[in-house]
Amino acid sequence: MNGVLNWNVDPVIFWITDSFPLKYYGALFACGLLLGYYIVRTIYKRENLSLENLDSLLIYVIVGTILGARLGHCLFYEPDYFFKHPIEILLPIEKIGGVYKFVGFQGLASHGGTIGVLIALVLYCRKFKVAIFGLLDRMAVAVPVTGAFIRLGNFMNSEIYGKPTNGSWGVVFQRDDLIPRHPTQLYEAFAYLLICGILFSLYKIEKIKNAQGFIFGCFLALLFLARFIIEFFKENQESFENDMLINMGQILSIPFIILGLALIAWKSKAIKEYL
Repeated sequence: MNGVLNWNVDPVIFWITDSFPLKYYGALFACGLLLGYYIVRTIYKRENLSLENLDSLLIYVIVGTILGARLGHCLFYEPDYFFKHPIEILLPIEKIGGVYKFVGFQGLASHGGTIGVLIALVLYCRKFKVAIFGLLDRMAVAVPVTGAFIRLGNFMNSEIYGKPTNGSWGVVFQRDDLIPRHPTQLYEAFAYLLICGILFSLYKIEKIKNAQGFIFGCFLALLFLARFIIEFFKENQESFENDMLINMGQILSIPFIILGLALIAWKSKAIKEYL
């Protein structure tokens, strides 16, 4: 079968202890966060802005991302299970054979992560007296890179993959089945990197940068539109989505797209004032 990639990578890089693995997903997640932080730090340096509280910003983002993504998955995709097993919501354990075992967080929702980060950034701005839209614009340039790394982690985990192709091309995730599928993790990773390039180009235009909030609006509209489209090629994460016209990921993307378009329309007026 020409054009077919057989994928059977062990998601564990190595075992730190007999029960604690270091996985590609966790390593790529951490690398994505740190690279995003580096991009924001570079932007701050180029603009001669104070770096004093950037370490605190990283902590706020990490906590907001993980808590939001975890709670989002539990509430949006498996509420019945986690209401019955609340201890598993915030602890990376699962009850197997009557005994709790470390399994890592088996489920993180990007939409929940977005909400968590937004809440964290609002709290950060209130504490350190930072202009919210200015910060959101700078974060918007960096966040797609983090998202791309997370999707690469999903690819290494052989999870969140796509629907079957016509059989002559695609990726066979051998840990699950022998069907060539759309590598939707790679589609999303590529889309996010492309969006990062677009937003960075916009940020270099002084008139657009001065209309604080416009770039963040573009970020929301572009990223979640890409997510909405790619979901058509992706297998549903939960069985309850099979009878839905559009899946949960698409439903959750719509409010972000609308918010992004509203911000673009609102902030476009400010750009016209600079012309």
